[in-house]
Amino acid sequence: MTIRKALWLLGFMAMGLASAQPKVVSGYENGKPGGTLTMALSSAPQTMFYYGAIDSAIQTLANQMFDGLIEYNYKTYQIEPALAASWTITGESKVYTFKLRKGVKWSDGRDLTADDVVFTYTQIVANPEAKGGDAGNFAGVKIEKVDAGTVRFTLPKPAPAFIHYMRLPIMPKHKLLPFSQEGGKKPGDINNAWPTNVDPDEVVGTGPFKLQSYTPGQKVTLVKNPNYWKRDADGTPLPYLDRLEFLIIPDSQAQVAQFLAGNLGQLNITGTDFPTLKQREVQGAPIKVVQFRALFGSPPHLAFNYDDKNPELAALFRKTEFRRAIQSAVNRKRIIDDVYNGLAELPGNGVAPVSEWYYDTTKLLGTYDLAAANAALDKLGLKKGADGIRLLPSGKPLEFTLTYGSNSSTFTAIATIIQNDLKAIGVKANLQGVLAANLLSTGRGKDWDAIILGFGDQPDPELRTPIWKPGGDLYYWHQSTQPTTPGGQPQFSNFLPWEKEIYDLWEKAASTTNFTQRKALYDRWQAIFAREAMVIMIAKANAVGAVSTKYGNYIYSLGVIPGYNPVPIMYQK
Repeated sequence: MTIRKALWLLGFMAMGLASAQPKVVSGYENGKPGGTLTMALSSAPQTMFYYGAIDSAIQTLANQMFDGLIEYNYKTYQIEPALAASWTITGESKVYTFKLRKGVKWSDGRDLTADDVVFTYTQIVANPEAKGGDAGNFAGVKIEKVDAGTVRFTLPKPAPAFIHYMRLPIMPKHKLLPFSQEGGKKPGDINNAWPTNVDPDEVVGTGPFKLQSYTPGQKVTLVKNPNYWKRDADGTPLPYLDRLEFLIIPDSQAQVAQFLAGNLGQLNITGTDFPTLKQREVQGAPIKVVQFRALFGSPPHLAFNYDDKNPELAALFRKTEFRRAIQSAVNRKRIIDDVYNGLAELPGNGVAPVSEWYYDTTKLLGTYDLAAANAALDKLGLKKGADGIRLLPSGKPLEFTLTYGSNSSTFTAIATIIQNDLKAIGVKANLQGVLAANLLSTGRGKDWDAIILGFGDQPDPELRTPIWKPGGDLYYWHQSTQPTTPGGQPQFSNFLPWEKEIYDLWEKAASTTNFTQRKALYDRWQAIFAREAMVIMIAKANAVGAVSTKYGNYIYSLGVIPGYNPVPIMYQK
């Protein structure tokens, strides 16, 4: 034991905190306290409340301000204790009991208790009106306080992936009670908590940093949480850094320019920017650029609106033969080579190729073949007009809008390639650019034909239930399958036959505890996904990141891990 660590332990005892359970983070360089790290946000946050919106900006900020009961390891994505020091799974895999870590305090000095955990899951996560909640996966789950430091979840049936939902951020009851049903408000009022003009002192978390200020449309500043519950191997409180600054820079090329100018200390990039930045590194620039095959990250896909406001397009988009024809016209190899500079691979169908859940036979489907695509469209009776554009049964040209993220160089390049590919088979796609941050809200609306969007992969397919299970909250390409009321049953009468088969597979997999049997169910789902071209997966990018060499302990081997971020161990040299 080092002298510094011994003094640290004595200090805890002197303060009467011998019962505290700080988590020791080891296996990295012991850094030094102090310094500031500046990063980029691609959009302004819509709210400062994680569950108040499906918003990538607040998700990024929340990674630094809040914690879950469990977390993923920095390097391996294996589950580790976080706010829960330990847990047991009993009652035929239906009873999960969590013991909270002792001595954890909120950033305002209040103690974290079981009341906060129960409040988070009952009033927010399981609230069907919470925009960023997850009510579907907590239906029928009994959540109760055993004592001040213990919480129990009792499930109606076994759910092998349930432990992963314990990574969701825990919220402070003493700050959010006035916005909740328990506090006398309507279910939807929880979304009004912590607007962007909130007093920063009201935004209380257990994470490594806390909110200091927000300059609308320009910058979010976080400062060190003095009550953070992690220490390094020598006992030094984490995080090392005093401050995180997030500059709001919507354009990806502008972000790269700001990084090269030294105005950003770290940047998540794509293969598009890798050669330029790697060349700068080789030439002696004070930066480090890394890339790995990734589990996490959001592979882009091409989706068609099965409920398009144009009945002819809606009918066509629902045809498997049409989607398969389009899939054959998407030149994935060109996209991987030209857009990602080779730093990507053929995608899975809802599962990352590096995942243990990946069903590798699906990669054989959807080979680039313009002749096959043309033949399939001919068979559908979509004859070409004098200008080479195919005609719908009404005689109108086969033409639709293709929405993409205009401030993303990657999405812009992909959209252009797809537009040209489709033109080669007589299909006219008119590009319609929106801010990348607005792609999901656009897709969840009604006014679109086709869209390029991406959802993040996870270590267990179950965690993507709202996306890939028909009728889910994020099953946006066929919205008429979704419930008519929050928390209600899907509209089964609007399911296509293969969607009902997928639904049943997901229902069964959710309560199957045997891995081999569960894997077989998800294999079947991936096979149907690929066969039907439910959405057309385009490419799975490698995780690529860049950092200034003035920072230590930069880890990016898995890409951005949802709900967790290695920034607490980064330090300024």
